Amino acid sequence: MNFADLRDRIPDFSYEHKRAILIIFGGALSLSLVFFLSSRGNSTSVTITPTPEISQIAQIENIYVDVTGKVRTPGVYQIPQGSRAIDAIDAAGGAKTGVDLSDINLAHVLIDGEQIYVGYPTGKSASGVTGKININRASQSEFDTLPGIGPVLAARIITYRKKNGLFLSVEDLQKVSGIGGAKFNDIKDRLRI
Repeated sequence: MNFADLRDRIPDFSYEHKRAILIIFGGALSLSLVFFLSSRGNSTSVTITPTPEISQIAQIENIYVDVTGKVRTPGVYQIPQGSRAIDAIDAAGGAKTGVDLSDINLAHVLIDGEQIYVGYPTGKSASGVTGKININRASQSEFDTLPGIGPVLAARIITYRKKNGLFLSVEDLQKVSGIGGAKFNDIKDRLRI
């Protein structure tokens, strides 16, 4: 079979038919070329990167907290931001046997640079208090030794501290219900942070 025989077998198309066939053929060829090039481009441009470690995905900022007093290993500890007082005490090995933790708000969310006092010595002598009372670590009985502060108001101070966290200044003690300006002036010289 030669070319002339083949040509005789092809039906005679009009100009419009030939044009339509060329457009369809050109479109199919163009579409095939696009698919070929896009699949070829994807295979050469894909790079596999190792999965980042969890620490890189969500970096947790750390804070430093000083845990002192009657804990097994007092010191400054680096703990994750958002940690609570109980986490810092645990980082210090926990409280020593027999230490009362009831005057500490163990659920208090810590901030960077904070100090936690666990069962800290009171500084009392047989004749009474010898030094200033640290309002962030004083027990209920220590507050009770202050003039004008009875057991009820002392308990209210401890409750306020547990609920709201440490006092940032001595003047913050006035935020406790029942401690007004006059009562605060009577005791402020006996207080410290």
